[in-house]
Formats: sequence, structure tokens, C-alpha cells
Amino acid sequence: MVLGKVKSLTISFDCLNDSNVPVYSSGDTVSGRVNLEVTGEIRVKSLKIHARGHAKVRWTESRNAGSNTAYTQNYTEEVEYFNHKDILIGHERDDDNSEEGFNTIHSGRHEYAFSFELPQTPLATSFEGRHGSVRYWVKAELHRPWLLPVKLKKEFTVFEHIDINTPSLLSPQAGTKDKTLCCWFCTSGPISLSAKIERKGYTPGESIQIFAEIENCSSRMVVPKAAIYQTQAFYAKGKMKEVKQLVANLRGESLSSGKTETWNGKLLKIPPVSPSILDCSIIRVEYSLMVYVDIPGAMDLFLNLPLVIGTIPLHPFGSRTSSVSSQCSMNMNWLGLSLPERPEAPPSYAEVVTEEQRRNNLAPMSACDDFERALQGPLFAYIQEFRFLPPPLYSEIDPNPDQSSEDRPSCPSR
Repeated sequence: MVLGKVKSLTISFDCLNDSNVPVYSSGDTVSGRVNLEVTGEIRVKSLKIHARGHAKVRWTESRNAGSNTAYTQNYTEEVEYFNHKDILIGHERDDDNSEEGFNTIHSGRHEYAFSFELPQTPLATSFEGRHGSVRYWVKAELHRPWLLPVKLKKEFTVFEHIDINTPSLLSPQAGTKDKTLCCWFCTSGPISLSAKIERKGYTPGESIQIFAEIENCSSRMVVPKAAIYQTQAFYAKGKMKEVKQLVANLRGESLSSGKTETWNGKLLKIPPVSPSILDCSIIRVEYSLMVYVDIPGAMDLFLNLPLVIGTIPLHPFGSRTSSVSSQCSMNMNWLGLSLPERPEAPPSYAEVVTEEQRRNNLAPMSACDDFERALQGPLFAYIQEFRFLPPPLYSEIDPNPDQSSEDRPSCPSR
């Protein structure tokens, strides 16, 4: 901008990350500089900054008040998270144009530092939606006598972190549904759908492993599909406005009558999306995975599994714990169809680990090894101790058979 002798007024943030993008969270200190460049000597009443964070929703609806009367109803609501003001130069009174109390700024470039703390209470993540937004910004105002003020606003991003390494977000999500099609007086066989994912919480860039089974006992050709949806909900004056958007999807193979399809960990990648917003009173952003069967000429059979998109990715140990437990339950109990009836015996222990390897790895560890063990904790020592012990003896006969299991029923004949 060029306004008289004021050549430019800019705002720069001291970034906390390596990407030079101003991103903060609750409790962080936001700091930066107001940069002023002038081509000659100027007199200034004040240079101020105003920082604010707020969520705001707004939409309109048309109403009929009679046969020939219509009006528009506005719905607005706002939540303020913080409102900070500071004076970098001068004084508070801007309406005083007397010659006293002015500051003189000489030609050249000048920097004025500012700093303020974000509230410790949870803040909503920055968001731009169809009917509302969550915004955080800093505005600089330069006031001079007898002239209009020079103003500049610059936004910064706030992430309210969601750690997916919590028990509620690491728990598997599953469901089962079926549907029977009717055509006039004839009843077709059922279409059944079962689906499961290993956890509820994910971060952008991860792929969701979908375990599903689709059985088509109807007379129609059906197509199994899956999709991730984002739901934006806006609240104002006791009303709610909802927007649903497709985020990502995939398509399975067409399934003819009497056929079954199994997804043994089919991957659906999450693109870069905004994290879930769950704590704002007027804006909510939620996600869900819809696994469904596209049925021509009838309502689709669908199954919704809730998702939470977080900001703190899965910890390696959390991943190991959740994946082992969920994979065992999914592969052994839920999708047991993929297991052979008579598994082959594993190779003998001597074929995998030689006696020389066993002796070498059971030898006393050096001081360096002891140091590494101390760094990695007792779990590492436990793994090292039992790393080369022989496995238990293999038996082709299950010593504890499941007496409750029954043969899986087939589709009824048509």
C-alpha cells in the first residue's frame, strides 16, 4: 500500500514450526512484528494492534407470511474466544488532534514487536465453512493527525489438538445390516452387509483399512462401495443448518446374484481435511465412514461408522497394541472365512534359527548394549531375552475347539 509518506505497513509472525506457517494452539504465545516503512518524516498519534478470535455463523431462510407476502429470516450467532488490544506507539485517545503528544517517525523501515498469550481454555480449530467460520487474526492500525488511519489485518491458524491415542478413539468400530427386496408379490433373498474398521480416530493422510463382507442373495446385480463424509452443523437461534460433503470414496466389484465379496483390509485414504470440531457450541465438524451396497431400483443398504479426524497421529506403541488386538478379532473371529480348513505346519525351529545364532544372541551383552537397553526401557530387554527361544510345539488338532461354531449358511435357493 502507498498512502502519502507511508510506503508499507505489514505484519509478520514468529512461527513456532519449521514450515514458516503461523500455527498455534491454546496456551501458546503469539508474537511477531509490525513493519512500517515511510519515505519521509511523519507524525503519529498511535500504532495499535488488535487481536481477536471468534466463531461466527450466518445464514438466511425465506419465509411466507401470507398469500402474497414473503420475507427473509436471518440466523446469526457468534462466540468470542479472546479479544486483545495493545498500543505500540502513542496513546489511547485517537480523537485528539492537538499538536501535543505526537510521535515523530523518521524516514526508513521500522519494526515494532508485539506479543500476547492465547487462552488456556480449549479453542475451536480454524475453519471456513459454507454457513460459518472460526477465525483468528491480528490487526494493526496506524493513526496520524488529520488523516485517515492505515489498517491491516492478518490471520493466523489455531489447531485445538485431538490426540487419537486415547482409548475411545482406538476402539474398533463395527456394524451389520441386511435388507430384503420385494418386487410385487415376490420376495427376493436378502442382501447382508458387515463392516469393521480397526479404530475410530485417524489423521489426514492415513488410510483406513476396511474389513467388510457383502452377501448378495437377491436377484439383482449390486455394487459395494465406501465413502468418507464430512458433516458441518451450524447452530443459531435454536435452529440448525447442516451441510454434508463427500471427502473420499471407493468402489468394489459388481456382485451378481448368489455371490459374496470380502474386503480384507481394503484401503481408503483420508485426504487433507480440517480436523473434527467437537467443542464449539455453534459449529460442529464431524466425519463418518459409510460402507454401503448400491442396489439398482431400490434404496441402498448402508452402514455408518463414526470417525474422528485428529491432529496428533497414532503412537507406534498404540498402533501395535490396537492393530494386534483388532486384527486378531477381525481375522480370527469375524472374518474367519479366509482361514484354510487345515493349515500347513510351520517350519521347524532349526530351519529358522541355527544353534550358532542362538548361542551368540544369548551371550552376555556389552556395555554399549546395556546402555541401549536402558534407553529403550524394559520392553526392549524383554524382547531381546526371548528373541531366539524355540516356539511351542505345533499341533494340527486344536486342544480347545470352539464347540459353538456352526457351518456358515448359504444363500437360499430361488
